[in-house]
Amino acid sequence: MKNILPYDGVVKYYGQVWNQLESQKYFELLMRDILWENDQAIIFGRHLTTKRKVAWYGSHPFSYTYSKVTKHAHLWLPFLSELKEEVEGKTGATYNSCLLNLYHNGSEGMAWHSDGEKDLKKHGTIASLSFGAERKFCFKHKIEKEKIDIILEKGSLLTMEGTTQDHWLHRLPPTKKIHEPRINLTFRTIINTDYNGD
Repeated sequence: MKNILPYDGVVKYYGQVWNQLESQKYFELLMRDILWENDQAIIFGRHLTTKRKVAWYGSHPFSYTYSKVTKHAHLWLPFLSELKEEVEGKTGATYNSCLLNLYHNGSEGMAWHSDGEKDLKKHGTIASLSFGAERKFCFKHKIEKEKIDIILEKGSLLTMEGTTQDHWLHRLPPTKKIHEPRINLTFRTIINTDYNGD
């Protein structure tokens, strides 16, 4: 699998791993059965609530903190375990948790950031799944400012590996062209003193 980054990290795009019917099945399950809630963040001392909705699932009810807000994981639903096992088979990595994002339309996105929280396994693989609307996804080198853009197709899989989070930022830019929802799942590994792995 080709690395789409030119240096300082590894990002692999697997393309559409799930076909149209499978993608639609998972999209409907995710919309119906996930315990979605509006995301909360504290930025520059202000408590913000996003239009984007999020959910947090894992092998154990451990906690995870980002943007100064602590979340507690729900336990895997059967179809999330199924997706996790498929992703583990494709990527050769293991995961114990999943952060899910629901973007209702193109006006909702994600600003430049890297996933470098202390709760995450350092240099661990993060596997990103996309269902619903196709959206542009962008990378920017922290020093060189070089940018790489990719279109994430429905039913697709992308991984961010190794030192990617050390050297690159990523974002989901807003767009007025997209009117349908997109659901993104990021499988990852939380390092926790009580629960380490599965």
